[in-house]
Amino acid sequence: MNAAQIHTTYKSALHFLSQGQLKNSFDKIKLLILELQQGEYSDRLENLEQNYRYLLQYYISGAEDPQRKTVYSKLIAKIFVLSCDLREELLFRNSSNFEFSQKRYFPHKKRYNSSPELFNALQYYHSQSSLFNEIEEVHELELKRLRANYELILPEMFSLYWLTGDFTTDDKSVLQKIMEADYPGTFEKCLIISALTLNLWRKFDESKLMILLDYCQYPDMKIQQRGLVGVCFVLAKYNRFLPYFPAVRNRLVLLADNNHVAENFLNILILIIGTAETEKISKKMREEILPEMMKISPLLKDKMDTDSLLNADEWEEENPEWQEILDKSGVSDKLKELSELQMEGADVYMSTFSMLKSFPFFSEFTHWFMPFDPKFSSVNELFKSEEKTLLSFFVNSMVMCNSDKYSFCLSVLQMPETQRGLLKQSFRMEAEQIEEQAREESILTPDFVAKNVSKQYIQDLFRFFKLYPQHSDFKDMFDYSLLMHRSYLFDILSSTKNFKMSVAEYYFKKNHFLQALELFEEIQSESIPTAALYQKIGYSYQQVSQLENAIEAYIKADLIQPDDLWTVRKLALCYRLSGNFEKALEFYQHVDFLKPKQFSVMLQIGHCLLELGKYKEALNIYFKLDAENEDNIKVCRAIVWCAFISKNMAQADYYSKKILELAPTSQDYLNAGHIAWCQNNYKETVENYRKSIDLQNNNWEIFKERFHEDKPWLLSNGVDDDEIPLMLDALKVN
Repeated sequence: MNAAQIHTTYKSALHFLSQGQLKNSFDKIKLLILELQQGEYSDRLENLEQNYRYLLQYYISGAEDPQRKTVYSKLIAKIFVLSCDLREELLFRNSSNFEFSQKRYFPHKKRYNSSPELFNALQYYHSQSSLFNEIEEVHELELKRLRANYELILPEMFSLYWLTGDFTTDDKSVLQKIMEADYPGTFEKCLIISALTLNLWRKFDESKLMILLDYCQYPDMKIQQRGLVGVCFVLAKYNRFLPYFPAVRNRLVLLADNNHVAENFLNILILIIGTAETEKISKKMREEILPEMMKISPLLKDKMDTDSLLNADEWEEENPEWQEILDKSGVSDKLKELSELQMEGADVYMSTFSMLKSFPFFSEFTHWFMPFDPKFSSVNELFKSEEKTLLSFFVNSMVMCNSDKYSFCLSVLQMPETQRGLLKQSFRMEAEQIEEQAREESILTPDFVAKNVSKQYIQDLFRFFKLYPQHSDFKDMFDYSLLMHRSYLFDILSSTKNFKMSVAEYYFKKNHFLQALELFEEIQSESIPTAALYQKIGYSYQQVSQLENAIEAYIKADLIQPDDLWTVRKLALCYRLSGNFEKALEFYQHVDFLKPKQFSVMLQIGHCLLELGKYKEALNIYFKLDAENEDNIKVCRAIVWCAFISKNMAQADYYSKKILELAPTSQDYLNAGHIAWCQNNYKETVENYRKSIDLQNNNWEIFKERFHEDKPWLLSNGVDDDEIPLMLDALKVN
């Protein structure tokens, strides 16, 4: 088997297992064992098959077996673990995938023979560094040597806990020692959590998951938030089989009972869901904002009065025309939208910093997961001074994720020394003010720091899974961004008050209507629904074009809260879109009763009357609107079409000519051509049809499709069916 065949067989085994088809699952697993040719795995499978045969025999014989459900669940858990182990072993042998290549190579590139040796090296760094820091005398060269050695140890430590299948007793002991509260290396702790997460992401292991869960209540905020983020992703991936691991469930229940942890989980789930917006934001930056800014740049240059810039009194006065240019271009609105998204926690820097991941620094795998440390040798040159600068604040703030901070610093280091010095010293006062503001915000909002730590870490992961050169060799964690509400973890957390509604509202706010619907429907079945809930259910169904369901929800909202103007209008709209013009007319007339004489409502009443063939009544409505809103192009178009299909060519022609003097579209010229033809004005007919085609970028097929849609009305107005091919050919002849 090649790697693709191994993975396909593994997925089939899990699919049958999740469907309760254990016999079929066993058959797929046998194919993997046959490929591996290891007796240990054959023995494990044989034992599981034997246990399943006993269970089936007891069941068929009718014997009472109170432990059957427990035995069955344990059996599924063991089959799942066996499948994971087999996949890991086979891919380790056969896959050219980056991760498995690293796993094969790791034992040959290690500098330390055992994990205790590696731990001793880490301890030596911390003890010596601490000793040198206590001595007044500067030992810069020795500190550099220590630091360089330490930075070489980190990737090996990371690889140990990322690539190792079964941890040895020593591996577990070292992990425990590093994670002890009094161990000084927060940096190593953060990396171990990431390594453990990636290890679990590759292969499920209950014991490793329990270790990760241990650190979800760790005293250090950075460690705790990394643990919680890792747990969210890992549980989402293995969601189908978690119910068969009761120990995991019990731990999750205990975690969910802690209100602080539950609140953190809610923030993290919303942040993960929010990553679905990142691609949209990056696309907006690439395709809308940056190109528009490039166009505006020369305009601003032309508008700037260079003489005025030399006048000291006017030095700080900005030209109001600059803002006017931004406003007219629409860039101002887009920048404001991005600013608002950033305030909500959206990742607005992905597009900018994606171009800055080609530094050699990022060729080391471990560096993608590191917390930012100004002492790190690649960037420490920028932070030798103790003074507060905008630069030092910027990289220590919550604005950018760790990965982007490294990118930013590496970019600054590419600048000439003089330019870099100016940047470092600029806006010193502003940096102090912003730092004070952030400090106050963290005091007023206790979860502020926790939320920002998890946001930064999620963005670090996002950059790795989207930008790392071999990212395609990894199953993307963010494929699960919009599936978090279906996870086993989410079900447990949903017992917390308003948890489900908070996530549902976030989905709704971000226009993820299918996901919002799943949760809204659950909420309405679990509690006493409100009119607002049914309105949101109706609106979500409307947005995904399930109009019958939308109408049903809006009617329920109307029963709970009668005569709500918004609900009645939505009912009218959905009935109109679904083709039920009688009901649409009824509800639009009710809207007019609740709030009379609205232009848009009266226009819709006219359209419904038109669709129902009540042309005279429709025209009366349109004429009233025309009298009140002279030369309104929407009203004119409605009159043209209504007059045309009701065979009133004089009125149709009069209003058609008014439209052609205003802002005609391709459809307007098509209608004008119809009217001219019905009046036997062939030359004008051809001219109007050709203008219609021109405005469709000379797309003949679109014109022909629209023309044939209107053919019945042409025939009813006296056009001879035999003339239609002649007219169409005449349009093609110059």
